[in-house]
Amino acid sequence: MDSDALTKIAAAIDSMRPDFSALSDEIWDHAELKFEERRSSALLAKALEDNGFAVRRGVAGMDTAFIGEFGSGKPVIAFLGEFDALAGMSQAAGLAEPRPLASGGTGHGCGHNLLGVGSLMAAIALARHLKDSGLPGTVRYYGCPGEEGGSGKTFMVRAGLFADVDAALTWHPAPFNGVRSTNNLAVLEYYYRFKGIAAHAANAAHLGRSALDAVELMNVGVNFLREHMPQDCRVHYAITDTGGRAANVVQAQAEVLYLIRAPEMRQALDLAARVEKVAQGAAMMTETRVETVFDTASTNLLPNITLETAMHENMVALGPIAFDEADLSFARSIQQTFTDEAIRSSLRLYQIKGDVFSNAKIDGSTPLHLGLREFERQSHFRAGSTDVGDVSWVTPTAQCWTPAWAIGTNPHTWQVVAQGKSAAAHKAMAHAAKVLATTGFSLLTSPQLLAAAKTEWAEKTEGRPYVCPIPPEVMPGAGH
Repeated sequence: MDSDALTKIAAAIDSMRPDFSALSDEIWDHAELKFEERRSSALLAKALEDNGFAVRRGVAGMDTAFIGEFGSGKPVIAFLGEFDALAGMSQAAGLAEPRPLASGGTGHGCGHNLLGVGSLMAAIALARHLKDSGLPGTVRYYGCPGEEGGSGKTFMVRAGLFADVDAALTWHPAPFNGVRSTNNLAVLEYYYRFKGIAAHAANAAHLGRSALDAVELMNVGVNFLREHMPQDCRVHYAITDTGGRAANVVQAQAEVLYLIRAPEMRQALDLAARVEKVAQGAAMMTETRVETVFDTASTNLLPNITLETAMHENMVALGPIAFDEADLSFARSIQQTFTDEAIRSSLRLYQIKGDVFSNAKIDGSTPLHLGLREFERQSHFRAGSTDVGDVSWVTPTAQCWTPAWAIGTNPHTWQVVAQGKSAAAHKAMAHAAKVLATTGFSLLTSPQLLAAAKTEWAEKTEGRPYVCPIPPEVMPGAGH
């Protein structure tokens, strides 16, 4: 990485940080759910237009999906942004105790307010540097809605919006700083809707056919199935409709949502076929009918060690984040809400075993990760899923993590929401922007690096072409 370019890009992002931290906070304030992120997407798209990007809105059949583009010609470097929130995650910012702002309200429990804006800063900073230096190439920002259970990127990939992209870069807030190569799981989501016959549960129970019984029997059957599936697979469920609150009525309808995960999509499809047999068996036992409704899906992540190594090298060059005592104090108060096991679990989850900067402690004794995680140049298993996986099957893709959260913080918790507007989170967001922008610059100025990343991608995908797991007739949110 050109040290002069790194310094200029980093300085540009530092100058942007106050305004873009305010933008991230505004998105946090509105906390919109998947495919409903109208205000959040509008704010991000306007920021792109204000900085000279041409913006296409409503792409891939999603009102809140958009693409911003700057420059022309090859290579095309994509930055992925997310901005959706989670239901039931309402929480006041800056407090180290659970305190919802609204009962049952929404909240940014995965830090996507930071994620979307950090990628935005990277795209804008790199575009400015291209303009100032006269370099060729195209910078794109992909406004990706519905990551949380909606698979917005999968729909964008299905629409061919990444067909000419040479490489894609993204990041995620975390309790650590660094690159960690992961093999995330493929996931399929189905609603199983049972239809029966209502009846008075005392006077005429023999005339009823209980859809709720069918749901319960299906869940029992899948529980037995868990013993006989590959150990890296996962199956989760939630009963989304119990058929009503009256116990003296035989429930005529009931519904359960299943998430079926596996290391590769073909395995997920095989497991889904077995779950379908359990659902049909439950319907047969209860003399009800079942309708299986496909909701959405995401493909397993395909790591690219070449890109990840380049990203790590830029993180080394940038150095650690300059957290101050106020940052540490707030993180310490958050960390006190965790058990020792939660902190150890966080370190295990993110595979933090060593640090590039020798003076940084990584054993949980400091509340924020002050250094940089060692990069092993090999992939690790991770049981979660992300629609970044679908992007990785059509273009070389890499991501980093930066410490927006205290060590011990787990995603989808009130503690994440509480830290979403903190000064430390803003610093971590800006640091991620620097990593993404400098890695994008490396790709734009090093044909050898880009060629090596593409070679690795081609080798990993050879004989395993990408097949979109979402049928062409399914539209975003169709299962709801």
